[in-house]
Amino acid sequence: MKVKDLGIEEFKALIHEAVEEKLEEMLGDPDQGLELKEKLKVRLKNSLSATAQAIPVEKVAKDLGLDW
Repeated sequence: MKVKDLGIEEFKALIHEAVEEKLEEMLGDPDQGLELKEKLKVRLKNSLSATAQAIPVEKVAKDLGLDW
């Protein structure tokens, strides 16, 4: 199939795919394949744990007698 035979949406999809592919090639993830240091793993786990324990803003507002 030739480009001249594509409809507008097919042509847009082709361009989108080509641009995305090129950007991935140029910008890719420079850290891909590397391992996290133990210290960072601990910090990430602590951060996720703190987020899981967060109090919803709606509850805080209600406890303070505020309309949210």
